[in-house]
Amino acid sequence: MPRAAMPPLMLRPLIPADAPALCAYRNDPAVAHYQGWVLPYTLADAEALVAAMQGRTLGQEGWTQVAFADAESGELLGDFAVRGMGQQAELGVTLAPGAQGRGLASEGLRLLLGQLFGSHELHRVYASIDPRNQAAAALLVRAGFRHEGTTRQSYWHRGEWTDDATYGLLHSEWQAHTPQEDNP
Repeated sequence: MPRAAMPPLMLRPLIPADAPALCAYRNDPAVAHYQGWVLPYTLADAEALVAAMQGRTLGQEGWTQVAFADAESGELLGDFAVRGMGQQAELGVTLAPGAQGRGLASEGLRLLLGQLFGSHELHRVYASIDPRNQAAAALLVRAGFRHEGTTRQSYWHRGEWTDDATYGLLHSEWQAHTPQEDNP
């Protein structure tokens, strides 16, 4: 069966209208399983996150959540979290269930990396994931990240010690992996 055409995507700040969708997918057990937020994730939590992100931009110290949405409808498809730290940034990704399995996260990550390595001129971007999260690992590898290592039982998460796998991507690796039109 052929895949549906991919909608045009955009990265944008979270807006108040995103709070109900953000709340819904953050409470989905399959989405929340490998994520660090407290459950249940309430509408008030989502509204507080959106409010805290107002005026924040990529590159600021601390975590910045960026909405990733359908460029035509504005529908929230997921969000990226970026924690700036000088010439490096840590990232996380969360995708709404209806947006999964369609290549949307890969396209959104391509847009985000273009900003981080392009206008923000970062040296390195990395992600830390539970190695059982095979979808996240595959997404990172498709984007050119390499597995840098796994620390055993180093992260206390939802009542158990879990392993923590780090994936990294250098600016030079991104340049080599990315088509020229996406690579400023």
